[in-house]
Amino acid sequence: MPRIRVLQSVGGLDFSWKAGQVVEVDAATAAAWADGERAVLVDEPKPQAGAEKAAARSRGGGRGKRAETRDA
Repeated sequence: MPRIRVLQSVGGLDFSWKAGQVVEVDAATAAAWADGERAVLVDEPKPQAGAEKAAARSRGGGRGKRAETRDA
């Protein structure tokens, strides 16, 4: 499905789009809306599922262990 970036906020009976929002629409709707004033076509690829991983979270909580030191 084509994707468009909305340039002006618009709403209807069953939709509401904010300026800057990227939405997937059918080809006929994309052709009607992507006129350069209300919206533009977007060619950016969809992100792949699982492409990014979140950083591992610490489960210990609180302070870390103190480093061992030796007195010389």
